[in-house]
This record gives sequence, structure tokens and C-alpha cells, in this order.
Amino acid sequence: MTRRHISSGSTFEAQAAYSRAVVDGDWVFVSGTTGFDYATMTIAEGIVEQTEQCFANIAQALREAGASLADVVRVHYIVPVASEFEPCWPVLRKHFGEVRPAATMISAALIDPRIRIEIEVTARKRANEPA
Repeated sequence: MTRRHISSGSTFEAQAAYSRAVVDGDWVFVSGTTGFDYATMTIAEGIVEQTEQCFANIAQALREAGASLADVVRVHYIVPVASEFEPCWPVLRKHFGEVRPAATMISAALIDPRIRIEIEVTARKRANEPA
């Protein structure tokens, strides 16, 4: 089985020696993903908007890997200000309401003070089902 790397085109990937996602067999490991819009290299101010963009970025990486948000089995949310997490819950339900992956929320500082949330997922592609 070969390992395949997926890039978002972010300059951070080359600078910090990582991939947006790694596909290893049926498993897809998506790195911590922020709310940057890579097409415009901008980031919204609000955590809810950033959360939506995180999911768009993650969904894109999963599509390139032949998977989807429905394949996510594990998610980590990293939020610098823990009290800001609850307003994100409707967005989480929108994308994971039926999927219900195992989840952990960690409150920790992030590399850029503009970033209000970072999301990391692990997915397993399901056999005989469209991605």
C-alpha cells in the first residue's frame, strides 16, 4: 500500500514539512485545518465563520482523498478561548449531526492570533460506498 500526500497549496506546508492530508490505505488523516480561505488567503474574524471555512477546507482535502465528511471517525477541535466553542455547535451539528465522530475539544494557543479554531480529522473510507 502506498502513502499519498494531499496539499492545500498553503505555504505553511512546505515551511513546516507537513501535508494537508495523508492517505494510507482506507485511512485519511487531515492535519489541523484553520479557517483561512486559501483562494483569497484571507480569514474571517468570527469563530463561527472560521469554523464553516475549516469544514470547507477539510471537505476539499477529503474529496481529493476519495472520502467525505461522512467518513470522519475522529475529530479534534482546538480553540484558544474555550468559551467561544459553544457558538460553533450549530456548525458542528450541520456537518457531523448524522456522522457523530468521536470528538475532543482542546483549549490551547494557536500559531496566529487571528485563528480562532483549528480542526483535525481522521476518516476511514467506506468500502462500496461513493465518497
